[in-house]
Order: sequence, then structure tokens, then C-alpha cells
Amino acid sequence: MRITIETGTPDEALESSPDGDWERVAALHAASWRTAYAGILPDSFLAGPLEAERRAEWHRRLTRPPAGSALILATGEQVADGLYGFAYLMPGEGGRILLDNLHVRPGHLGSGIGGVLLREALSWAARAHPGRDVYLEVLRDNTRAIAFYERQGGVRTGEDVARFGAGIEVPQYLYTWPWPRPSKPAPASAGDAAEPESEPGPGSRRDGSSSIQASTARS
Repeated sequence: MRITIETGTPDEALESSPDGDWERVAALHAASWRTAYAGILPDSFLAGPLEAERRAEWHRRLTRPPAGSALILATGEQVADGLYGFAYLMPGEGGRILLDNLHVRPGHLGSGIGGVLLREALSWAARAHPGRDVYLEVLRDNTRAIAFYERQGGVRTGEDVARFGAGIEVPQYLYTWPWPRPSKPAPASAGDAAEPESEPGPGSRRDGSSSIQASTARS
């Protein structure tokens, strides 16, 4: 499995981001929601035009990204489009860094990719935004993701409401990794699953190892 970190400025596309990244990220995002949120969000919403909406969102994000954001991709050759999962971070409220997305391809849960992506996200945030807490939002009923975040050192720091289209409102928790963070976060284990908006999971290498290819940071 290969981990690639792509960063950018508001004036240009994410550095070294291939033209097709937004399409495969959007497709995985929609598939992840439909799997992880079944029974949490209404079927009518999940059966709607999620992929078209995600495509528009990711095209915007990756062609004109906010300053200080990063897309982290877990890639390999054992899936059709080469994408196992991704994480996305951006500046959030109160000077903190929001881990807005952490998704792993459905069908690959439990082999450690969620843990690898989370640790890479925290590591990037520490380098690019030293001194800032990292936080995320997770639906209250996404118990598998909550258990994962707590195993990985996340601390529950709040509760509010997530708002989706069609007037849908769902309770959610906020989890934070305060600064300073441990130098060695908890390792991934079999069955790990997570994700601010869905689930996490897997990779082509079960030992959790990865080769890191990071582009030059730009923020």
C-alpha cells in the first residue's frame, strides 16, 4: 500500500493531484456513506444522487482547495481504480484542524487502513500546523467508528447536530486529539474501523506498513 499526501493553495489545484483524483474520491465517498450510514440516515437520502453531489464537492475541493488543507490517499493495485481509502484535513473552527473525511472502501474493513490514514493525518497536521488540536465529527450512532477513534486516542469533547440535505438532522459527537499528541499513536489492529462520516478499514498489506510519498507541503 502506498500513502500519498497532496497539499495546495486556494489559487491552484492540489499539488501533484492527478486529474482523476476527485472522481475516484467522490465515488468512494458516496459508497462509504451508503454502507456506513445504512440504518442511520433515511434510505431515501442514501438512494438519492449522492455520487453526483460528492463529485461536485470534490471537484471544487481539489481544484480550488482552502489554504492549509491536505488530501491523503491510500492506493494500491488490488482494486479497480487503485484507491483503498482517503483522509482530508482543513482548517477548522477556533484555530483547530478539522479531519473532515476518513473513508475506506467498503469490503476492505478490518485490515488496518483506517489506522494508517488516521496516523498519517495526525502526523501531517503536526508538521504543517504545529501547536493545533485536530478534531472530527462522528455520528452518534456510528458506534464502530467511535470505538476506533477512542482506541486511537481521540477524546470526546462535544456533542451537536449534523445537518444533511432534505432537512435531515442527526446527533453527532466531536472527538479531539489535543496538542501535544503522543509521538507514537496506537497501532492499527485487526477489526479497526473508523471515519468521521462512515467507516474505515483495509489495505493490501496486513502488517500496516506503507511507503510514504509526500509532495512538497504548500499552505
